Amino acid sequence: MVTGQVVLFKYKEYICTHEKHNWNMKEDNAAKRRRNPMTWIPSVYFAMGFPFVILNMVAVLMFKGLNISDSQIALWTSLIMIPWTLKPLWSPLLGMYRTKKFFVVLTQLLTGCMFGLVALVLNMPHFFAITVGLLAIIAFSGATHDVATDGVYIDELSPEDQAKYIGWQGAFYNLAKLVATGGLVYLAGYMISYFSRKYDGESAIVYAWMSVMLLCGVVMILLGIYHTKMLPSGKKASGDNKSLKESMTELWSVFKDFFTKKHIVWYICFIILYRFAEGFVVKIVPLFLKAPVEQQGLGLSEQEIGVYYGTFGAAAFVLGSILAGYYISAKGLRNVLFRLCCCFNIPFLVYMFLAYYQPTNGILIATAIIFEYFGYGFGFAGLILFMMQQVAAGKHQMAHYAFASGIMNLGIMIPGMISGFISDWIGYKYFFVFTVFAMIPSFLVAYFVPFTYNDKGEKLED
Repeated sequence: MVTGQVVLFKYKEYICTHEKHNWNMKEDNAAKRRRNPMTWIPSVYFAMGFPFVILNMVAVLMFKGLNISDSQIALWTSLIMIPWTLKPLWSPLLGMYRTKKFFVVLTQLLTGCMFGLVALVLNMPHFFAITVGLLAIIAFSGATHDVATDGVYIDELSPEDQAKYIGWQGAFYNLAKLVATGGLVYLAGYMISYFSRKYDGESAIVYAWMSVMLLCGVVMILLGIYHTKMLPSGKKASGDNKSLKESMTELWSVFKDFFTKKHIVWYICFIILYRFAEGFVVKIVPLFLKAPVEQQGLGLSEQEIGVYYGTFGAAAFVLGSILAGYYISAKGLRNVLFRLCCCFNIPFLVYMFLAYYQPTNGILIATAIIFEYFGYGFGFAGLILFMMQQVAAGKHQMAHYAFASGIMNLGIMIPGMISGFISDWIGYKYFFVFTVFAMIPSFLVAYFVPFTYNDKGEKLED
């Protein structure tokens, strides 16, 4: 009897060992079949940046061409960006159901459909209100897409590969900016010229932007279809996932840890005020470039804006960002933070110059925009690195960085909402004088902000 039990036990042990061996072989084969990250990282991060740039910048020019007032454009195109600030609130839910790939593909397809609907309603009587509603859905979809995409990136790549492909991630996110503010805006100008041969001026503008929005929808849907095949799944939701109540409790704990960090009041002020002047400038500059000369604008066409602002400017931003990385690495963030803040803000003075003199020379205008965008990219790197190394460092680093980036977006959104009312009230010339005074808080907070960690990540003594 005892012998039989021993034999049975040995048999079960053999079966378990055999099954474990087969399972390990399956995992090894799966690892071998894992897709090259270059087959999905460029496309999925392009898809991340594309709707954000369209809502934040391209929609501004679209509404300007459709005769919406600056105040309404600045208010609503700023307000609809709030999901990118609030996305940490629903990010825990994405790990509880289906896979992260499911949410990435779903949001890409949803965004594509919404852009298609935007194209259809632009010719309707109350198009502005309906379009804003559709863009708000796109914003929520895009913010959710960001969370799920970063989740796939983190789940699928080792820490070494995450560092290896971070450059490609940033490059294709910024390529979306180049394509949207450069290519699509230029295309809108070309389509306006094309439709002007068949229709009156107002109808030509409507049909041109309808074509552009329809193209945006097609791009997002094609990306969604591509990623159904090429995107890895990320970690699957399982029965081990926490309940909604437990997830909310954990989220509250993460929030509490963030807001009890040392110097956190300083850091929140720094995050908000570093880009305070930019918050006023970012919505008004495209409107200023487009506005007629008699309205204190430069009277540029969509094609000129696409080339100067969207192509040359975006390229200068990327170059500035790359050079800033080497500069900070050589000098140390603590030693150069104030200089980076100056590089970020002072170039906004070029728009005061352009508004005052209203030059017509394209090379001069393009040079001014390139100078501003280069400084913007160079100085922006300082803010991002400060959030990573000083604000988010410690426990819950990823979540705390998401909170910091949400606060950063809020700091842009609030001045952006009121910027149009101010520019309508005092005109473009005095508006850009006003932005000079808006720079002062950023200089003060960058000069006095305390550091918690040194450049090696070591905690500083009190």
